Amino acid sequence: MTSDVTTDASAYPGERLGLPADGSGSIGRLGRRVGALFIDYGAAYLISGFFAWDSMAILAIFALIQVVFLPTLQGSPGHRLMGMKLVRLDGAWVGPWRPLVRTLLLIIVIPAVIWDADQRGLHDKASGTVLLRA
Repeated sequence: MTSDVTTDASAYPGERLGLPADGSGSIGRLGRRVGALFIDYGAAYLISGFFAWDSMAILAIFALIQVVFLPTLQGSPGHRLMGMKLVRLDGAWVGPWRPLVRTLLLIIVIPAVIWDADQRGLHDKASGTVLLRA
């Protein structure tokens, strides 16, 4: 017996947003995101080490990296090195406030690990952004 129940499941992350399944313009997947996070956090760790700052300084430097580079380079250094870019859902410039909201929620961690079917964390949903492969 088969079921004719329709589900809201997508064939791939980003399909509901009209994005391609893979390649340029597709959703940045978990491996790339984690790699970018390690690069950015590692950079913040190294920078703070030059000044012998504490763990709060590392977090502040990480946040500064995000807030400065997201609107200027369409992604943090980690995002760009991992082949991703941050865009608004309508494709326009992210502006200054979206990176700030996104970063504050990213630092809290919980919003970043709760995803929807399109692999967008709550930090991206709240800021109206999506992380795509460049």
